Amino acid sequence: MNSDIPLQMLGGLTARQFLRDYWQKKPLLVRQAFTDFENPISPDELAGLALEEEVESRIVLEHGERPWELRRGPFAEDAFSQLPERDWTLLVQAVDQFVPEVAELLTHFRFLPSWRIDDVMISFAAPGGSVGPHFDNYDVFLLQGHGRRHWQVGQMCDSDSRLIEHSDLRILADFIPASEWTLEPGDMLYLPPRLAHCGVAVDDCMTYSVGFRAPSAAEVLTHFTDFLSQFLPDEERYSDADAQPVSDPTQIQHDALDRLKRLLAEHMGDERLLLTWFGQFMTEPRYPELVAGSELAEEDLLSDLEQGAVLIRNPSARLAWSEVDDDLLLFASGQSRLLPGDLRELLKLICAADALHIDNLGPWLGDEQGRTLLCELIKQGSLGFADDE
Repeated sequence: MNSDIPLQMLGGLTARQFLRDYWQKKPLLVRQAFTDFENPISPDELAGLALEEEVESRIVLEHGERPWELRRGPFAEDAFSQLPERDWTLLVQAVDQFVPEVAELLTHFRFLPSWRIDDVMISFAAPGGSVGPHFDNYDVFLLQGHGRRHWQVGQMCDSDSRLIEHSDLRILADFIPASEWTLEPGDMLYLPPRLAHCGVAVDDCMTYSVGFRAPSAAEVLTHFTDFLSQFLPDEERYSDADAQPVSDPTQIQHDALDRLKRLLAEHMGDERLLLTWFGQFMTEPRYPELVAGSELAEEDLLSDLEQGAVLIRNPSARLAWSEVDDDLLLFASGQSRLLPGDLRELLKLICAADALHIDNLGPWLGDEQGRTLLCELIKQGSLGFADDE
């Protein structure tokens, strides 16, 4: 994507201008970001998804059995008929993984790394429906798909911001609105992390939330050190071969900290291991149980493709790649594979193409490593035949 072409979805800004002036800095309202927007899913279909076992869903009632009652799915078929006429919201996570037409919305965000995108959550709200004033620790684009929703944005927040007492929801106790807008179908609001906001349905409405993965420092340190520890032998320990006699044996001297920092830096600074961990971590699927494949012999793969079969990415899979010296790393649904540099174009094709078939895979089917890679991805479940979906 040319980052210097004005984009309607960004209000005429180029991707470069948006990233420079708004991304993680301040909100942006775009009227008619998507002109004549057509919903890829209806409210009834969204409610139907909330009945499914494998779909993560919630209902928030502002005036339920207690204030801001939270109910978790999957729901029974009669759950919605028992709801009041107003002041409730249904939220369904990762709809892009179950409805291909919703996943197509993500093609408009290709000016951002695909491995940063988390999912498309869709909410349906009855009039007055809301989840209360809150803040997120990640970027989000809020696209109005059906009906109208009134948004207020307020102060920047952090872990010290006061919340109401609630075991399930993080609702701000102190919300100070600074700006407000009513969004209609096709309008979109971008919000940076930690900005307080509150949306209330004016009438029956549906909103698409494109959220982004942003691991916390605690997650990075915890997960990376767990990953790193797999490669460290037990005999590698704190040592002080350069120690000097001490005057007070109960005092921890600063030279001990210097040795400790050198020990940590030696391993924490290993860029190859850091890249491997990061790629695996950022491509971990939200629902690993939905990424399952099957064995396939190379000759069967070739035969199927020659007969017109089409390979597509598993909707729950995540793919990315990177360079390591003269080699390449492919990250697929939380796993990584080191591959030779001459497979670069194949990796780019696998990660980006909507479909893989004899026409675009042709040059690679004669490459033994290319064929093996395709079979491994099918076995892992990141790729599958279109007819099997």
